[in-house]
Amino acid sequence: MTLLLKRLRYISALLISTTILLFLYFQNSIVVLTYSSYSSVSKQAQHASHICLGDLGNSSSWFSERYKPTVPLLLNSANSELHANIFSWWKELQDVPNVPNYTEVVDQLFSLFPDEDHYSDAGPDRCRTCAVVGNSGNLLRSNYGQQIDSHDFVIRINKGPTEDYEKDVGNKTTHRILYPESAVDLDDNTHLVLLPFKVLDMQWLISVFTTKNIIQTYTEVPSTIKANKDKVMILHPEFIRYVHDNWAEGHGRYPSTGFLTLIFALHICDKVNVFGFGATSDRNWHHYFDETLTLFEYGSHSGDFENITINQLHQENKILMYKGLT
Repeated sequence: MTLLLKRLRYISALLISTTILLFLYFQNSIVVLTYSSYSSVSKQAQHASHICLGDLGNSSSWFSERYKPTVPLLLNSANSELHANIFSWWKELQDVPNVPNYTEVVDQLFSLFPDEDHYSDAGPDRCRTCAVVGNSGNLLRSNYGQQIDSHDFVIRINKGPTEDYEKDVGNKTTHRILYPESAVDLDDNTHLVLLPFKVLDMQWLISVFTTKNIIQTYTEVPSTIKANKDKVMILHPEFIRYVHDNWAEGHGRYPSTGFLTLIFALHICDKVNVFGFGATSDRNWHHYFDETLTLFEYGSHSGDFENITINQLHQENKILMYKGLT
């Protein structure tokens, strides 16, 4: 009887051990399966958060009437001949005597700089994210730096510095749009995008990389800057006129650099996030790197109308505005 009891206890212990082992095995399988499924879903969600939201044919009439996908963005030898009305309007912007011969200057340009059809790769599979970084004081203490640097393209404007402001504005720059009077040194990986308000601006660009003899426009300009000659681009005068007519609706003498940059980004990017535009929380207009107040609504630009248009683009979900501290 004692021997039988021992055997029954042994069998019971064996069954209990086997049951526990089986339970632990299947529980571990469920945990692994659950973690794997969660990981997969998490990755899908993470990927989805980075999907560029295309136009999908849902543009309003307001946007469609203004946006012209065929406008030439960048100057090259194939599209450099200007229509008479474009040249006449552009020539009126040039507050310098003795306007140089445009055709001769263009020939020089494309003997020095890349003569390419940039950003012609638009299509349903492209997903290019762009940060347009303005110079508003609302960037201070915004902590946008890391977010700005996460974009494919980071387009900066004029002299806006990154050094000492990295936490708020980032340190990545893929493109900097400037003109002679706002020129700064660039690193070797940054595209110099010239905004030519006059033929002399194009001559200055040539001079920067050759004779270095142009030191004056309507004011003193640098005779040379650090920049990669193979990454030079020139905005097309017809594009400047298009922004003035279609987006600024003729307000002001010509569009501001920031406004031109934003519309340029709409044409080369699939998702446009805008930082450093607009007033500070106390309704002042100044740069994040100095406190000189700007009367944005006066001068050659119609800053008030540009601001209305930019806010409308935000309302239409064509851009996403980051307004800093509120």
